[in-house]
Amino acid sequence: MLPSKRIVSGVQSHVSLGDTAANLERMLTWLARPELTQSHLVVFPECMLSGYCFRSLEEALPHAQPMDGPAVKRISEWCAKHSQFVAFGMLEAGQDGSVYNSCPLIGPNGLVDVYRKIHLPFLGIDRFVTIGAEPYRAFDADGMKVGVHICYDASFPESSRALALEGADLLILPTNWPPGADTFARYLPNARALENNVYFMSVNRVGTERGFRFIGNSRICDPNGNPLADAPHEDECILTAEIDLMAARNKRLVRVPREHVIDRWADRRPQYYSAITRPHSLERKID
Repeated sequence: MLPSKRIVSGVQSHVSLGDTAANLERMLTWLARPELTQSHLVVFPECMLSGYCFRSLEEALPHAQPMDGPAVKRISEWCAKHSQFVAFGMLEAGQDGSVYNSCPLIGPNGLVDVYRKIHLPFLGIDRFVTIGAEPYRAFDADGMKVGVHICYDASFPESSRALALEGADLLILPTNWPPGADTFARYLPNARALENNVYFMSVNRVGTERGFRFIGNSRICDPNGNPLADAPHEDECILTAEIDLMAARNKRLVRVPREHVIDRWADRRPQYYSAITRPHSLERKID
């Protein structure tokens, strides 16, 4: 039987815009740090490989890579050698010429799966990439179910709920939060963890790109919404926490026997939630 407790880590890192070679080496340098040797899963920020603040698709295209490209291959080699799982943000070059804001999960046997960002803000490269087309699903990391979403996705509680319903034990959120997202960084990981009774890891970047400053403030929360590891600053750092899969999988919480019981799943009433899936206009207004 696999152990129920796992060590997970997030790396709050600088990123160099348009320098995929340097960013790949930066990731490998971080992975070699002794603080990460016991980590089952290591998560890097959104667009860790490429940077984020591109001004056109044409500018970004040379820095996009396919899932069988050099970055995934190098990280796969690392994971195979060290028996780890790694998730990192990148621009993915699709077979049809499209570009996605993606996050692959890679393990000892290579690419596990890839998530392509669904909710795209009018900011940076997200103005130009293609919307991901596949439903949310949890990825298997050797018995630990990982739900992947990216940055703005977490503004939509449906994303986290869908991943939790798919069986995720841990939700990871690689992100590029700039100023203005301070309240998101401060409260959102706690709320999403608590309402879904799962672990939640937000991993933001730091530094500045083309006048945009990134605020750090990465966090790991337990299923009660309590911070397990916190980076309330804009410095590079590693966050690490031990998680217990059984705590995330127990949705029936007995506070006081026969007096106070909360069941996160049985108490749902999806028949009343039709407004959530009601279609709305996709028109985007630009100020």
